Amino acid sequence: MPSEWIHRWRLPLVWRIAIVATGWLILISLLHYAFNMERDSKKIVRLGYMPVISNLAAPLLDYASRDQGDVRFEALKFSSFAEMGEALRNSLIEAAFIIGPLAIVLRQQGEDVKVVYIGNRHESTLVARKDLQVTTLNDLIGKTIAVPLRYSGHNLSIRQSMEKLGLTGKIKVVEMNPPDMAASLSAGSLDAYYVGEPFAAKTLKSGDASLVYYVEAVWPNFICNLTLVKQKFIQEEPGIVKLLVEGAARSGVWAAQNTDEAARIASQYWNQSAELVQYALSTPANRIRYDQFIPRQEEMQQMADLMVHFGLLPSSDINGLVEDRFAKAANLAEVTNLESILQPLESK
Repeated sequence: MPSEWIHRWRLPLVWRIAIVATGWLILISLLHYAFNMERDSKKIVRLGYMPVISNLAAPLLDYASRDQGDVRFEALKFSSFAEMGEALRNSLIEAAFIIGPLAIVLRQQGEDVKVVYIGNRHESTLVARKDLQVTTLNDLIGKTIAVPLRYSGHNLSIRQSMEKLGLTGKIKVVEMNPPDMAASLSAGSLDAYYVGEPFAAKTLKSGDASLVYYVEAVWPNFICNLTLVKQKFIQEEPGIVKLLVEGAARSGVWAAQNTDEAARIASQYWNQSAELVQYALSTPANRIRYDQFIPRQEEMQQMADLMVHFGLLPSSDINGLVEDRFAKAANLAEVTNLESILQPLESK
């Protein structure tokens, strides 16, 4: 009788396999949930950036937020600023460490974006092929200079310098993604380029290029990149925007005192050697400005006016673009180590 009962209720093989497989799936899912519960409970904030020193805060925020706090700042490297702008437009990232004039373009195209932070300054350099023996812009008459984008401060700067020297139309200015500039110059297909570091340092260190000038020689406090967020993000997550801006500002305080370590961390994200990044951060000494991070209406207006002057925009209206309250409120005290650049939201 018992054997007949067991035989009668024994499930077919296919059902037994299905039950066992389902049990394993449930077990694995529970283990996966338990293992990742702490990680998944963090708010992920995606930061678009290009690997230049003005955007040094992006990898430092990513690194510092990995194992602490309730927010994970995930730094996503882009190969072009145009792609980054589209990513922000389509909400694929929450914040963009983006080239300055492109922020103005996005605003005038109807995107409700806000400039909340200005990246590290004095980190752009004009270099030329060493064999050309260039010392001034006049030596580049008939030559070709690359800039990152027509909507870039570098394009505005070089055109302004050419205009002052009577060189308009005498030097060809082309657009090129920064990662391609060094190789093009070294191959002889490009005469000069104007870009954020460490891309210029690469050919200076290799001996393929010579220094023409640092950007601060022609445009003190030049804005290369800034941080752009949507107004919707500010409205929905003001505490996180404050943490982002203050963390970026505090990362500059830390990097200024820990150049070698900042270079080591950034090099891992940028796929550049730590030696190159350290050279760019420290040559010449004390060049990089980490303390001018508050966005100012008059600086952005100057940029917009130049864009109109050089035919890049029909209007210089930047009404509503600048949001400076987070940067103005940033607390820069007690930055003792990299982890201290971020403070819990509840302490704000």
